[in-house]
Amino acid sequence: MIQSLEIKNFKSIKKKYFGLKNLNILLGLNGQGKSSFIQSLLLLRQSEKLILNGELRLNGGENGLVNIGNSKDAFYQYAKEEYMSFILQFKYTEPNEMRFKYQIDSDVFEQETNDLPNKYLINNNDRGLFSTELFQYLNAQRVEPRSINITSYSNVVNNKSVGKYGQYTAHYIELFANEDVVFDNLIHDKSYTIDSFTNKTIINRTLINQINLWLSEISPEVNVRTTQSSSEVVLLEYVFKQPNYGNTNRYKPENVGFGISYALHVVTALLSSKPGHLIIIENPESHIHPKGQAELGKLIALTAQNDVQIIIETHSDHILNGIRVAIKENNIDKDKVRAFYFKKNIEKAEQYSNIIDIDIDQNGTLSDYPENLLDEWSNQLSKLI
Repeated sequence: MIQSLEIKNFKSIKKKYFGLKNLNILLGLNGQGKSSFIQSLLLLRQSEKLILNGELRLNGGENGLVNIGNSKDAFYQYAKEEYMSFILQFKYTEPNEMRFKYQIDSDVFEQETNDLPNKYLINNNDRGLFSTELFQYLNAQRVEPRSINITSYSNVVNNKSVGKYGQYTAHYIELFANEDVVFDNLIHDKSYTIDSFTNKTIINRTLINQINLWLSEISPEVNVRTTQSSSEVVLLEYVFKQPNYGNTNRYKPENVGFGISYALHVVTALLSSKPGHLIIIENPESHIHPKGQAELGKLIALTAQNDVQIIIETHSDHILNGIRVAIKENNIDKDKVRAFYFKKNIEKAEQYSNIIDIDIDQNGTLSDYPENLLDEWSNQLSKLI
């Protein structure tokens, strides 16, 4: 788990120390630097030569995690130094500084000194950020609802990934539907039934059952169906429980709206988490009804209560409030949650992201309420009365 990350001279982040928790919530208006923080982690992960020879790769290409452009796009334009740096510290270890030289128009940054072989990173490559199987990243631009979905053996089987756009979610469900969800606190309340013969409690904790139960909090009584029709294609369909008649006919995702499919990627990524996982999700609330967003906030909090680290970028009061309620109801320890509010600071000679740390107490109360954080509802209401 990442304990801290200090960033200097990267995009709009002039200098900021991020003390990270299990659950980290990035808040703020558009264009204030939230994505820059996420991109810093994605750059470190996608740079396969970083550990070996200190080369930071700005562009991952079509199959990479992020494409920044060249050094001018990545470097803080008002920097007084000719370097960019990241100081990364995992839990129970010493911090490791990676300082990179600025070179005009280059698509890579080379580490400034050769006396840092990054053995620290090698020793920790079983942790989420550099792990093969313990990392999930969902981009804000996820795939649209589709009945025909591609497969990927390397991503799904080897990396246990649903893909950065959620493009492999159907394939993931098809392969791992009957595996049990690892963490007890993620088991939905409706998972328990009483065997009529033995009178014993039976718990159905399979991934597909938990996906269906949690997804039903967003769209009532929905059930997911996957069918692998070839080595390259998995069909995704939805059915709805019909009282007294079993289920409805199967519906194509294109015919049931965006919200269910968008939520499916997020719910699958969370329920598939294992100890040591790092999960990064941009805009988990996309296309989801406010009640569903609040339930998703609860599921995010429940997941982060375990040995899992989650970073979410959100514009949703409902996601945030769902997490706050989860703290108040003891679904997650308050000390495992931190929010960061990003706001652009504009001065005469420069402008940069000013980032405020916000903690949440046991009652769900925020330690700080920066302007524009949660006041837009009241702003609009005041215009109506």
